[in-house]
Amino acid sequence: MHTLEKEKLSGLSLGAGKNMVTQLLVINLTIYIFLFFTLVIYKMEDVGEPRFYQDIISYLRVPSSPAEALARPWTILTAMFTQVQVVSIFSNMVWLWVFGSILQHLAGYLRIVPLYLFGGIVANIFFVLGMQFIPGFQALSAGGGFMGAAGSVMAIAIGVTVFAPTYRIFPLLAGGGIPLWIITTIYLALTLGTHFTSPGGTVYLPMLAGGAIAGAIYMQQWKKGNDWGRGFNKLAFKFSHMFHPPAQATVPAEMLKPSAGVTHGEPPYKKVGKVPEQRINEILEKISANGITSLTADEKDTLLRASKTEEN
Repeated sequence: MHTLEKEKLSGLSLGAGKNMVTQLLVINLTIYIFLFFTLVIYKMEDVGEPRFYQDIISYLRVPSSPAEALARPWTILTAMFTQVQVVSIFSNMVWLWVFGSILQHLAGYLRIVPLYLFGGIVANIFFVLGMQFIPGFQALSAGGGFMGAAGSVMAIAIGVTVFAPTYRIFPLLAGGGIPLWIITTIYLALTLGTHFTSPGGTVYLPMLAGGAIAGAIYMQQWKKGNDWGRGFNKLAFKFSHMFHPPAQATVPAEMLKPSAGVTHGEPPYKKVGKVPEQRINEILEKISANGITSLTADEKDTLLRASKTEEN
């Protein structure tokens, strides 16, 4: 296989086992479809949509009341996967794909799920705190709650922008492409504009702020070499491989060693000659786990030389 083709592992593909963005999209859409058909059944049986929200959604979304949130602590997690509105699921999944794919390419697949969960949890906690301490929010919410992936998506959007604000997409366009910070500005304008113009939408602003803060802090720490998601990734791998053969249940090396963040070091020497296939695979595994920004100058040069060798 051509070396440059191997580097496209982070692309959106249902067959990519390490594409966490795709897996999050599938999980969210599957839950949405299940809830949608459940709602249809409620309507067909003349039970009604209010009963659907009372019987099911009230146990999945984060309550606006702190007392109810403490009584149903699982909603801090379930709310970020619960969506029943077409506009909500569509917009959230589009932005998750946009920013998640960029983050996965730059920082690796191991950043996606931990940041999604961390951002969603912090965003939901900020929502409950906002309902408690900001005057008038309880009245505006009319006793409702919050559900959806908006907080998690905000965390990923701000996280990847803080990590690489000048990264450009569509580099073949005039001027070298569109800087990431411009895409993020458009996303923020659309998101905030929707909440400011919709009735009662301002009650969700603390949630969005919480997600943004969580994403910025998480990726700043990763740039410094502090991988807050390493423990979660190891636990998730062991849980998902508990029934696999011992050879397949071994935790990958990229999950065991601390994240190096962005590497700027120069190589002590320069290798020449044909690049072994094993060395190429090791570099590609590093890109998949920690993103292309984690490569040293020597590793980038190795990939370039391997590509030129295969083209000749």
